[in-house]
Amino acid sequence: MENKQTSQKVSEEMPPPFSHGGHELFDVHEVLSAVVALLDQYKLYENQIKDTALTDILNRQSQYMTQLYNTMLEAFQTGEKPSTSTQVYKMTESNNVIYGLSLGKPVSPIQSASDVTDQSLSSYMLGQTKSLASLMAMTALEMTNPVIRRIIADSVPNVIEMSYEIFLYQNKHGYYQVPQLKNEDMRGLLEAYSPVNKKPLN
Repeated sequence: MENKQTSQKVSEEMPPPFSHGGHELFDVHEVLSAVVALLDQYKLYENQIKDTALTDILNRQSQYMTQLYNTMLEAFQTGEKPSTSTQVYKMTESNNVIYGLSLGKPVSPIQSASDVTDQSLSSYMLGQTKSLASLMAMTALEMTNPVIRRIIADSVPNVIEMSYEIFLYQNKHGYYQVPQLKNEDMRGLLEAYSPVNKKPLN
């Protein structure tokens, strides 16, 4: 009993050699690997994209993710505040969503690499940013180091913004359509909840 108390006291007084828990190490590795994969994929898409607007989105997102990668890596390796703080990602697409459904020809898997279009490439980009946002949100909940936890948590809204920007690009070009419900169904769902009557605090 005495030995256990002594070892516990020593472990509380001595700083750990690394400021990361074991589980956290695996989580950060997973996030960094996902960012590397996104950047690698974006590099492959670079010469295949035909629309200059989509190229602009890809370039700005690549630049942002490269800076984020370096910031995360520094914080991860040092356990301390990095020399460059996280940045805010600012999209250029307008927030105007086109609603409605216009059925076109059925979609099927491509049969050749030459069949890849801007629609395909923007879909791949959207899938990667959505996956990364989910991964970062999930792993930030289990970080022990406050610096790397804050960097990853603060970056989630930026990656969501990147996803939304790609969605807006796709929606504008008819690649991602947004059907709506009938007016009465929408109204019924919008009014399905009522506010709580709050009592004033004493």
